[in-house]
Amino acid sequence: MAIAKAERLMNLALCLLGTRRPLSKRELRGSIEAYLEAGSDDSFNRMFERDKDDLRELGLVIETVENLDGDTGYLARRDSNRLPPITLDAEEAAALGLAAKVWQQARLAGAASGALQKLRAAGMPEDAYEVHSALEPRIPVHEAAFEPLMLACRDRRPVTFDYRKANSARAEQRQVEPWTLECWRGHWYLAGWDRERGAERVFRLSRITGKVRSRAGAFSAEVPDVVTVRETVESWAGETATRTARIRLRAGAGYPLRSRANAVRDRGDGWDELEIPYGHGLDAWLVEFGPDVVVEEPADLRADVVDRLRAVAKD
Repeated sequence: MAIAKAERLMNLALCLLGTRRPLSKRELRGSIEAYLEAGSDDSFNRMFERDKDDLRELGLVIETVENLDGDTGYLARRDSNRLPPITLDAEEAAALGLAAKVWQQARLAGAASGALQKLRAAGMPEDAYEVHSALEPRIPVHEAAFEPLMLACRDRRPVTFDYRKANSARAEQRQVEPWTLECWRGHWYLAGWDRERGAERVFRLSRITGKVRSRAGAFSAEVPDVVTVRETVESWAGETATRTARIRLRAGAGYPLRSRANAVRDRGDGWDELEIPYGHGLDAWLVEFGPDVVVEEPADLRADVVDRLRAVAKD
């Protein structure tokens, strides 16, 4: 069955590439033996649509043209399907190989593997992609919102989704122009323009509830350069530390906090005292540890954490 489908796809690609004018479904059906053997028009139509989608997924640019009589035709122009020579130095090829190994889940693994196969077919040496290391790099992608947001960032499409803030028990709808996704300390964040608030915002994907829905229309705000967006994600996620905070942490709890601490002291009463970098977003992170964390100083951080806990209790 796999051989038959591959032969059918090859014949369809040759027909579309070899024609100088758009070919109708009827003409394609009469030119490809597998289509002639289709039992009915419905069976042929389903087979043709699947094959057309498969060829496009493989990278073939197929144009759909409507003639003066209203009939639809298809062709693949050679100039649109011709790639320039691909040249990568050793470091660039190694970087691609490393990136392909990172994505090991969802649909990204297949896309990464297919991209490497196309580059090998274009003449790049296979050993250029091999990254020899004792560590296997991986980025976890567990959130259902990741893939639709990744596509929305790529295609510059506004989205809406329900988002639950750290200090709220209920989610509220947000209208966002997505810029980029960033992974920080095992969590994914979306940076973008919040239309209702008229400002740049960062959203943690694990707090997005329900489906991410795409919306028509262009972006209303200018997209900043990549460096600015990444700095914003780091800042909102608490990466940019300007001060040091002192907290009490219950013994045996809060290992992510312990890994970040500059110093840890056993108080001997079932609690440990930690000194951790204090930057924007730390209050929201500390709230997640609930009764296992008590902020001792600075006073403004303690007040922010208390306010967030009260807001959660009120909801």
